[in-house]
Amino acid sequence: EARRVLTELKEQKTTVDFALYRKVLKNQAVVDELEKAFKSFKPTSYDVQAQIKSIESVEAKALERAKSTATKVESELADLQATLKNIETSRPIDELTVDDVLKSRPEIAEKVDALLAKNKWDTKGYNDKFGYITLF
Repeated sequence: EARRVLTELKEQKTTVDFALYRKVLKNQAVVDELEKAFKSFKPTSYDVQAQIKSIESVEAKALERAKSTATKVESELADLQATLKNIETSRPIDELTVDDVLKSRPEIAEKVDALLAKNKWDTKGYNDKFGYITLF
């Protein structure tokens, strides 16, 4: 965008017809002063290489972060695809057995064995959550 604007500005006419202003204006001193100021004007150039380098370094860091984010997203998508495949191929809950559950979560068996070793037959909070069930 900056280059386009620069090109447009370079294409604009930069000459001033002071003879026309001498004919139109009665105060010739003003036209002489303006012509003198116009001819003595020298545009200042700025070294913008430091700013360009700074912008390029920020751009490089942004690209690096975007690439790392893209790889993270791709790995998460792969994990989600695997999870989705597991969900689609899993058995319904009513077809699971106790052995299947204990095989997938061995810490449950360890906790039950620990409770039985301490002669605890109730699980704390179970009746509150699922209700008290008695067998007749």
